[in-house]
Amino acid sequence: MLDNKRDESSRPFMAARCARLVVAGAVLCAVGLVGAFAFAGETAWWAELARYVPYLAYLLPALLALGLSLLLSWRWRVASFLALVLVLGPIMGLTVNSAESGTGRVRLMTYNVKDYIALQRPGGFAAIGWEINLHDPDIVVMQDAHNLSDLYHRDPKRLAGLFGGRQVHTSEQYIIASRLPLRNCTDGDMSFPGENHHYLRCTVLAEGVEFDLLAVHFLSPREGLNATRHERLHGIDEWQENVASRMLQAKALARQVVGSTRPVILAGDLNAPEHSPVVRQLLEAGLRDAFSAAGVGYGYTHGHSLRPYISFSRLDHILVSPRFGVADAFVGGKQASEHRPVIADLWLVRN
Repeated sequence: MLDNKRDESSRPFMAARCARLVVAGAVLCAVGLVGAFAFAGETAWWAELARYVPYLAYLLPALLALGLSLLLSWRWRVASFLALVLVLGPIMGLTVNSAESGTGRVRLMTYNVKDYIALQRPGGFAAIGWEINLHDPDIVVMQDAHNLSDLYHRDPKRLAGLFGGRQVHTSEQYIIASRLPLRNCTDGDMSFPGENHHYLRCTVLAEGVEFDLLAVHFLSPREGLNATRHERLHGIDEWQENVASRMLQAKALARQVVGSTRPVILAGDLNAPEHSPVVRQLLEAGLRDAFSAAGVGYGYTHGHSLRPYISFSRLDHILVSPRFGVADAFVGGKQASEHRPVIADLWLVRN
């Protein structure tokens, strides 16, 4: 009887101890991730890998810690709440900004259409066209559009509804379709050892303002991520090589941005979140992210084709020179592609 009473009296103590361990772990992990995401450089492969983890892996432990903190004192409850705030905020990439002002409004849309998938699906191209027509951008920048490019050159009339009378320039996977005049469209090099890659660059004239528009698609992290997932530690080398290759692409683009004599808009699938060293290379070159400037929410563009079938990564970006103002930025629908489009309403001259 005495032993049973001791067991019963020890249960609340053990439950509280477990709750403290969970809350402490959640707080330490949240603080550590915030620090890693903010300060880790390109050599910190583990921090870069953590950026691609679905956010539920961070959110669910934080929610569990908050629930267990109800068994503890108010200090533990505050600590668990702060851990949840860190997860919902900087770790998941929450953005809350207001519209900027300016003159000369232009709507730009970047869209990785994955048209090789659309080609296999009934009505796949029509779904892409519906998404573009829904947002009605002045300029649409497409990536992974090899089939659409080929079809356009064979029979432009078949895609008249898709491009809506816009001037079209294609280069392999890239399409730029614009209501504004395009000129001097050329390919630029962003290759790395072992693979040739390019981007598309056009000069755009809008209300007397000339700017350079760069259509970009960086190397996918898929192979590196799969290597670490299936081969564990043996896949780290492949992941590090993948990150290094994308860093070389970013540095090549950054040199182009710095050397440009005109304002720059860079749009495309960068295959990295904004605070990744890959994207930071371009931000340090003088660009800024349109969604972070005027968007509200998380702006996730990728993940809805993977389990658990929700978007959880912001891999697609519109980056602009400081001269441009951002009136609004948001993401589109998930039905037509594995990537949601990003749409930004830009001011040609920022107040």
